[in-house]
Amino acid sequence: MRARWRRAAGALSAAALSLPAGCSSSDLPAPDPVAAASRTGTAAPSRPAPSRRAFSKRPAVVSAGVYAHAGAGMVTGAARRARRLVYVPESLGNGVSVIDQRTYRVVRRFAVGREPQHVVPSWDLRTLWVNDDLGNDLVPIDPRSGRPGRRVPVTDPYNLYFSPDGRHALVMAERLQRIDVRDARTMRLQRSVRVPCRGVNHADFSSDGSFLLASCEFSGKLLVIPTTFRAVAATIDLNRIRAGARRSPAAMPMSGPARSLDPGATSMPQDVRLTADGRSFVVADMLRNGVWIVDAARRRVSGFVRTGAGAHGIYPSRDGRAMYVTNRDGASVSVLDATGRRVRSLWRLPKGASPDMGGVTADGSQLWLSGRYDREVYVMSTRSGRLLHRIRVGPGPHGLAVWPQPGRFSLGHTGNMR
Repeated sequence: MRARWRRAAGALSAAALSLPAGCSSSDLPAPDPVAAASRTGTAAPSRPAPSRRAFSKRPAVVSAGVYAHAGAGMVTGAARRARRLVYVPESLGNGVSVIDQRTYRVVRRFAVGREPQHVVPSWDLRTLWVNDDLGNDLVPIDPRSGRPGRRVPVTDPYNLYFSPDGRHALVMAERLQRIDVRDARTMRLQRSVRVPCRGVNHADFSSDGSFLLASCEFSGKLLVIPTTFRAVAATIDLNRIRAGARRSPAAMPMSGPARSLDPGATSMPQDVRLTADGRSFVVADMLRNGVWIVDAARRRVSGFVRTGAGAHGIYPSRDGRAMYVTNRDGASVSVLDATGRRVRSLWRLPKGASPDMGGVTADGSQLWLSGRYDREVYVMSTRSGRLLHRIRVGPGPHGLAVWPQPGRFSLGHTGNMR
């Protein structure tokens, strides 16, 4: 198997990474210098929330890993004043349920416009944004009270990310096939980046903050986007690579999203997360039942690991030594090692469970996940993998946010903290 994979990867090194029209190889960001930085042990700022000026240049890479400031209990800045709550957007119920982390009870529910997808912490940790996708607005939540504020008009906010320097908000306008670059404070539109694929929705940044790797769910492709946010520099076509189960979309238990796949697509990439050492991105793939390993320096696929049916969300442990992968169609969670290349254990949920998106608590002891198709939220022990609680919520729970979380700043999604 390994020999076949090496031959396939070698043959695809040029074919899988293709430049769009108008781009040359010089448009690619410089290779990720994580190896050199990890040897020098460059220290990162220790203050709770760095200023924008502090990140006007590339953020430093620390020897302890890119999640060195998101360890257990390292809650900083505005997050220290937040209530310990979990926010569950209900895509089919057009509302948000709020759960107390201590009692595991729903303490509030409020309505939003139409089809909320994710709850995203802002870069400065002061606001939680409900991505009210078809309602075409962002609904702010005050983490100190857990209550919503006045809606901000924003077109097609399926998901939301922030540039490492805190200047830009990146709205993943999936339906419109573009990424809208907005002012992170006012949400005023600055420009739009058209993408050459469908279903752009999840992403993560390189360790040096020089580029974004984004997934296109319905086209089976990954995009390399420099943090100038002017254009797509390169496309990685996962459909060309023979790895994993290659399920038929019709065979997927929850086949609704699969009906939107491009003709001939054999890959369905979902969540994207950087490994703690900054060397690789791990990309979940619902159709291949596992995760892709993408070399961050070379911007090409370097491996594939089977996890379970419908691999979907990815969450690093607080110590950076593990990555939790939700298998939405397999009612399970795979625990990978820090590199993402080895499955350490498999945590099983009750039959019919549909673990989707979520997050790890501030102390690292629990993993909270939405049950996308069964109106539940699951709480699991990260020590044993045991299911601790099942909490009833509204229909279509999706990108829930556990808050507060450790970290100096948020890169978006349900808590990509650095």
